[in-house]
Amino acid sequence: MSDTRNLDLYPYLKSMVEADRCAVVICNLKHEIIYMNPAAVTRYVKWGGAALLGKSLLDCHGPASRERIRKIVDWFAQDQEHNRIYTSYNSKENKDVYMVALREENGSLIGYYEKHEYRNRETEMFYKFDK
Repeated sequence: MSDTRNLDLYPYLKSMVEADRCAVVICNLKHEIIYMNPAAVTRYVKWGGAALLGKSLLDCHGPASRERIRKIVDWFAQDQEHNRIYTSYNSKENKDVYMVALREENGSLIGYYEKHEYRNRETEMFYKFDK
C-alpha cells in the first residue's frame, strides 16, 4: 500500500463518490445524514432528496430497521475488523446491500454508509467514448 499521509485525498475521494451511479449516503455515529452523492439525492427525492441532509437516518426507517441499524453500529464499534455486513438483497433491482464502517486512520469508528452492489451485467459497450 502506498503512503498517502501527506497527500490530500479529499478531492479524489469526493470525485470518486460523486461519479458513482449507486446511491451513497454517509452517516455519523449520531445517525445524522452528513453526505449524499448525486445518485442518492435523485434516488431518495420522493423522501426529501437533499433536504435529508442533517436529518436522522433512523427517521427514514421503521422500528425493526432502526433497531438493526443500531445493532450493526454497535457491532462495528466492538472490533476494528468488523467493517462490513450484508443487510439485504433487493430482487427488484437485482442487488446486494451492505452497511460499511467508516474509520479514522487509527481505527476509530466515525460513521457508516450503505453500499449497493448490482448483479446485472453492464450493457454499455466497452470503451464507448461518444457520450
